[in-house]
Amino acid sequence: MIFSVTLSDLGWNSYFADAFAALKAKDWVPARLIRESPINYGAFLGDGEEIDVILSGKVWHDAANDADLPAVGDWVAVQLGGENEDNVIRACLPRQSCFSRKMPGKSSEEQVIGANIDIVAVVTDAGDDFNPRRMERYFALIERSGAKPVVLMNKADLYTKKKNTDAVAALQLLCPTASIHITSALENTGLKILLSHLKKGTTMCIVGSSGVGKSTLVNQLYGEEWQWTDDVNEVTGKGRHTTTARELVPLPKRGLIIDNPGMREIQMWTDEKTLRDSFTDLEELSNQCKYSDCKHGNDAGCAIREAVKNGTLDPARIASFLQLDDEIEELRRRQKKRQINIERRAKRDHRVKARNLNDRIQLEADEQGIERHGDG
Repeated sequence: MIFSVTLSDLGWNSYFADAFAALKAKDWVPARLIRESPINYGAFLGDGEEIDVILSGKVWHDAANDADLPAVGDWVAVQLGGENEDNVIRACLPRQSCFSRKMPGKSSEEQVIGANIDIVAVVTDAGDDFNPRRMERYFALIERSGAKPVVLMNKADLYTKKKNTDAVAALQLLCPTASIHITSALENTGLKILLSHLKKGTTMCIVGSSGVGKSTLVNQLYGEEWQWTDDVNEVTGKGRHTTTARELVPLPKRGLIIDNPGMREIQMWTDEKTLRDSFTDLEELSNQCKYSDCKHGNDAGCAIREAVKNGTLDPARIASFLQLDDEIEELRRRQKKRQINIERRAKRDHRVKARNLNDRIQLEADEQGIERHGDG
């Protein structure tokens, strides 16, 4: 640390204070996790001291899945070790919010991007990275997390004013509640607006594709080159993102940021209600259909099909909604299948334990019988 911080600077509030008090452990102290590795975590204490901590066996075994394990941004209760002793996480405090996606690939597991997040800032640009369908995914995940959505339309110096403003307008239609800003990290424009979101104790998670300028923005926010960024590739026009792991970093006299490695996949980890909340325009149109059970195909009086016909609705948005809906349904199916397999394994293990116990009891009875027979 190059400057001092307090618990409130790190995002501590009455919610976490009450949860910590309920633990009734006088020799534990609160700490916020700032990074994780395969073997330990980095954490800040209330005085700004940075320490390494390890996970206790109880916290590990009590977690129902990986998403329940402590993650970057979590508040934990730590038992400080003495000389040559480990600092140990004894409990994880309940989360106020959690920004997650489905684990990449065919897994049905949740991957926590950041815990106790107040704002999720998505960095994109008006050029090759601009993808409304991907942004719909981001907006749906942010909606579920409970965080505030912010979008940085970065690299504005590379595109015309009209292209930048058109991109902003398109995303604003997708998510009216989002705060969307045109920025240029190279020209240092728009950063004051971004900083206006970072009040003391506020945690912002910064996400986006590789090469859109996340690390450059973070460098300027922090005020020094704390993350090295590669030169732009002459062929692709993109910079090579150098963030290799999530890390929570406090800003001097500001809030905190979590920078993330570039995300190739934004797979859904949400539910039908959150999805529909992200597509309220389609819901409103659907309510105007002639029939309440309209399938939006060849049904007569379909308001959605009419909106596409007269050009007021992008057919790609309907396709995106249906695809996301299918993904959520597939995720739910995989989760159900996984739960069935877990229950089957638990029943099998229970039967094996019961059989082993019966065998042991029978063996002991046989041995006692032999001993009695020998005595006779």
